[in-house]
Formats: sequence, C-alpha cells, structure tokens
Amino acid sequence: MRYPETSMRLVTFQQPGSVPEAGIVEGNRVQGLGVDMLTVCAAGRVPDARGPSFDLASVKLLAPVPRPPKIICVGLNYRDHAAESRSEIPKVPTIFSKFSNVVIGPGDPIVLPKASRKPDYEAEFAFVIGRGGRHIPAAKALDHVLGYTIANDVSARDFQTATTQWLMGKTFDTFAPMGPWIVTKDEIPDPHALDISLEIGGETLQSSNTREMVFRVPELIEFVSTAVTLEPGDVFITGTPAGVGFGRKPPRWLKPGEEVIVRISGIGELRNPTVAEGTNS
Repeated sequence: MRYPETSMRLVTFQQPGSVPEAGIVEGNRVQGLGVDMLTVCAAGRVPDARGPSFDLASVKLLAPVPRPPKIICVGLNYRDHAAESRSEIPKVPTIFSKFSNVVIGPGDPIVLPKASRKPDYEAEFAFVIGRGGRHIPAAKALDHVLGYTIANDVSARDFQTATTQWLMGKTFDTFAPMGPWIVTKDEIPDPHALDISLEIGGETLQSSNTREMVFRVPELIEFVSTAVTLEPGDVFITGTPAGVGFGRKPPRWLKPGEEVIVRISGIGELRNPTVAEGTNS
C-alpha cells in the first residue's frame, strides 16, 4: 500500500471481533474515533475525541463509507471516454446509481458474475458529502464536501447495453470497490487537477487527469441537489476516462485471478483482486 503525504486520511476499519468504526490513519497506525463514518460525515468534521491507536496491519480496512445513503454516478463525464463510447459530449450530467449493498473495500475481491461475459473496469474519482442539503448553488458546493476517495465502477457491459437503462449492468454484487480512505478536502486544494490511472498486471490501461471532466464537483452538486436532498455520506462517483475494456480492440474484459489497481494523485491507490463467482474468495 502506498501512503500519500497527507495528515488527514479518514477510514472505516474493523478489529477482529469488533464492530466497524471510523478512524484516522497517521503513518502506519490508525486511531479510532468511536463512531461510524456517517456520524463523522454528518458532523462535517473529525470529532475531537480520540480512541485507542492500532497498527494498521492489524485491522481490516472497509470501504470508507460502507453503506452510503446514495451512490450517485456520472456517465460519460470525460471527453475522451465519450469519444471512445461514440457518444456526444453531454450537455447535462448523465446520472445513474448503484445499490449501496454492492460496495466493497480495499483488498476485497471483485466477483465476476456467471451471468456476464463482459465484465469491465472503470477508474473513478469520488467525493463524499459531509453537510447535506437541497438546492445547493455551485458557488457553495464545496462547503458540503467532506473529502475525496477512489472508486472502481465495475460494469457488466452485456447487461448495461441490453437496455437504455444502465443500472442492472452497474450494480452486480461487489461492483462498487471504494477506498482505501477519504482524504479531507483541505488536503487537496484543487480536485480538478489530479492524475488518475488504472493498472492490471503491470499494464496501464487508463491514464488521465480530473481536469478532463466535463462536469466538475460544484456543477454536479448543484445539478443533483435541484432534484433530491443530499445527505451526509452520499458518494458521488464522477466518471471514467478513456481506456475501458469495451473501448479496446479487441475488447479487454476482466478475468479471474487479476488485481485491479486504481491510483489517484494525492489520494493513493485502491487494489482489488478478481475472482469467478462460486469460487472461494
């Protein structure tokens, strides 16, 4: 695991035999906060109270927000990905979702379903809502962001393209890896200047920068909050750059026994192995 040079990395972790709790990673240790991550999100800040400290290698890191109230995904939000999809650049954000029970954390296996022959990867920059609200103007949108994390929008392309609705192909079990932590927004001055990449087996398959996003964080918050109240712990997954499997010739689908690594500068890396459905993971 590579650790970015930042002093505020928020995680959800679990000690053997204990319930998950939020914590702060400092170097190779994690300090418990005695509350869950949704409580931290609702407060909009890190609690003053601190619990015991543990060796990071002795605990299991879960997804930073294990069950987000909402997972708000943005499609075709990188110009180069829209081009490889043979789609026009959207004039308004393309919004879809994943179910919250398909979220997995760093190191957890992505289960490749028996029903799909076209499982694909998507490196994504994500942000987590702290203070919620409705009708949030773009000028004040970042006041509602707790911080930033990494996601992989795993997709079953055969299911996704079978209809005009993407949800089914996006929300198989384990299709929402997230983590390993939330880097608080004060640690990243500009979320729209971050290198983003995805690697499998030593080969870099995606490489871009968040400056290529069509709709940026403030615009997305303003747009979505016109329709629905944002809640603490909601996760926005902001789209993927070019290089996904279905855009390659020939297509490059996920296979069992691989490790998918998503990296974003200033945040770190998210690693997940792949297994076939029905195998012991």
